[in-house]
Amino acid sequence: MSMLIALTVGVLFATGVFCLLRRCLMRLIIGLVLLGNAANLLVFSAGGLTTGVPAVIPSGETVAPAGAADPLPQALVLTAIVIGFGLIVFSITLIHRARAASGNDDVDAFIETDQL
Repeated sequence: MSMLIALTVGVLFATGVFCLLRRCLMRLIIGLVLLGNAANLLVFSAGGLTTGVPAVIPSGETVAPAGAADPLPQALVLTAIVIGFGLIVFSITLIHRARAASGNDDVDAFIETDQL
């Protein structure tokens, strides 16, 4: 299972970088989303992938049960999802305004806006 997760993270990173290198602004947003999801999946899998054992400390004990996943990476991923969503919304708004100003979705079209 961990090999499948590692392969998925690698494919998401590669696809995200490929989309970031394209000239279309919408592919830039897709690349940002893919990179964010790949990073979240990497951190989440680093915390341990377990099933059946909740990461809750029973009353009267001081440590989590054996085989429980680490809750810290889960909290970090939850925070990263919220921050990533804010970044994506800001990027979409910025690209929408840039496209309205230049009239084109291509990155090379922004060279013409400096000469006005």
